[in-house]
Amino acid sequence: MKRKNTERLRDVLLRYLHEEGLETPLNEHRAIAAWAEVAGPSIARLTGDVSIRNNTMYVKITRPALRQDLMMGRTQLTRKINAHVGAQVIQTIVFY
Repeated sequence: MKRKNTERLRDVLLRYLHEEGLETPLNEHRAIAAWAEVAGPSIARLTGDVSIRNNTMYVKITRPALRQDLMMGRTQLTRKINAHVGAQVIQTIVFY
């Protein structure tokens, strides 16, 4: 017996997440988790809390000298994080 209306499980789950309004929080969680991988282990060790509010990622810097270097590359970091997540999750990064 062959089914005619089959869907991939991935498509069903993505549609459910979108309908229930859970897609954005899930993507934000993925972006926060991607910070260490995208920034690299040496930079991840020198940063503290990472959070997202209103499409802005906030990253706490534990070493003030690192702030200037990261400020110059934040556009590229933003693009890499969004590419890693597969969605436009963040628009900018603020280092504090």
